[in-house]
Amino acid sequence: MSTRSTVAVGLLAGLVVGLVAWLALVALGPVPQPSATPPPSLSLPTPPPAASASTATPSPAASAPPASVSPAGSAAALFGVGERAPALRVPQLAGGTIDLAALSGKPVWVNFMATWCPPCRDELPVMNGFAARYGSNGLVVVAIDVKEDEAVVAPFMTSLGMSIPVGLDGDGSAQQAWRAAALPVHFWIDAQGIVRDGALGGIGPDVMAKGLGRILPGVTVTP
Repeated sequence: MSTRSTVAVGLLAGLVVGLVAWLALVALGPVPQPSATPPPSLSLPTPPPAASASTATPSPAASAPPASVSPAGSAAALFGVGERAPALRVPQLAGGTIDLAALSGKPVWVNFMATWCPPCRDELPVMNGFAARYGSNGLVVVAIDVKEDEAVVAPFMTSLGMSIPVGLDGDGSAQQAWRAAALPVHFWIDAQGIVRDGALGGIGPDVMAKGLGRILPGVTVTP
């Protein structure tokens, strides 16, 4: 081989070695690392502080007590308690007249009823018993039948063994004057003619005794 060829081969070999070395350096160089700066974060709005129980002001509607109905007011509206009893003048069963004005100075128990009314049938014998027990204290107990014929009322009262006076409100005018819309209904009137208590029907001896106690001062009334 000539000297010129040998030099050319050496130069070529040197270029190849250099190129391989450069490629190796590029391949083995440091791998770029990701930036150390953290990604931006989302921030939630801070909720307002809760109101303190000691500083919160309740609304007027929440702090106001519920309205209530006075039992005394209800009784006055339903039965006229505290008012003078309405006039009462009706024919009496088997003859005569029941007149509340003629009973002035006596405590009177007035009951509006009818023969078709089951509670009336239950209550009348108990009322008859109270009339017998407290008649000596001046008590007068009367039953007022509403809108029925004497021919219907008379055998009904006989079947129950009633001895108290029974009035006949044939046209319902007395019922209307006393606002006795529901039957039976009871009114207890003192010796001065003032309604002192009242009750809708279906009651027992305990309620009856309570009503009588309001019109028999100084008398211990027991059921």
